[in-house]
Amino acid sequence: MISKDIAKLIGEAMKAHDTVRLSTLKLLSSAFNYEKIEKQHDLTGDEELNVIRKQAKQRKDSIDAYEKAGRSDLAESEKLELKILQEFLPPEMDEAELNQLISDSINQLGAKTIADLGRVIGVVKSKAPSVEGGKIAELVRQKLVTSH
Repeated sequence: MISKDIAKLIGEAMKAHDTVRLSTLKLLSSAFNYEKIEKQHDLTGDEELNVIRKQAKQRKDSIDAYEKAGRSDLAESEKLELKILQEFLPPEMDEAELNQLISDSINQLGAKTIADLGRVIGVVKSKAPSVEGGKIAELVRQKLVTSH
């Protein structure tokens, strides 16, 4: 369980005087605690990964916003935090593998139109939980639109 290791990692970051790592790990620990309180039980491994994915998505969104606003200094800070969070996530599926999975799912379901979007996304997400939902939706939409 990742949450059990966080306290040890926070201590190591304190000793190393790594302020970015320390603050990121503290925020992650806090997010785990909020989720634990909300769910009213100890988090499972999958629930912990979902919390980390949510935190990583927030960083990606912030990076985009800061870059659009011309604040590369703040974007760099968010990138450092994102890199730390990604240490706890399984590696993402590569683009070619994801495209193949989407194509297979479309064929398997007999999806033809954009109306089938939700069904295809659901199947792909169940087979590739580490991939961000927005990315899956975008790729599925492209394939369904270009196929007809």
